[in-house]
Amino acid sequence: MKKTIINIILVVIALFIYFLQSNFFNWFNIAGIMPNMFVIFVLFIGLFASTKMGSIYGLALGFILDCVIGTKIGIYAVCLGIVGFLSGTFDKNFSKDSRMTIMLMVLGSTIVFEVIKYILNYFFISSNVEIFNFIKILIIETLYNIILTIILYPIFRKFGYYIENEYKGNTVLTRYF
Repeated sequence: MKKTIINIILVVIALFIYFLQSNFFNWFNIAGIMPNMFVIFVLFIGLFASTKMGSIYGLALGFILDCVIGTKIGIYAVCLGIVGFLSGTFDKNFSKDSRMTIMLMVLGSTIVFEVIKYILNYFFISSNVEIFNFIKILIIETLYNIILTIILYPIFRKFGYYIENEYKGNTVLTRYF
């Protein structure tokens, strides 16, 4: 029952993030570049719930984004699915207690997401290679995501440990041995 409620809350959060992405951050962009809160959200799910759940949410949210705003179906789904899988790897190798570690995870996930999206767009859409423009987008979006993570980290951490307790049980000591 609690897992169903958690999943409903996560879907509502995803809808809220979509609203923020499509409305709020259109006003607060830097050089026309907005943060990608879906990367942070999928990373959060993969870190605190599981690799499988992070990948499933990444694929599902990516597919929905492909249908709503994408030019080809599958690009966002693949990218967010990889971020969800990568977040499970981060969970096994790094601590979630340090704000600096979380910022580095967001940095890595954003870079992986953007590089894979750029490569897939190049192959499937035949877009032009504009390295300078890509690097500018990558730097601004990464910094924007890190700043949002710093602001939202206390909420992520509190809700995340609740999710982790429900999905993984209390395995704090055995996780490191």
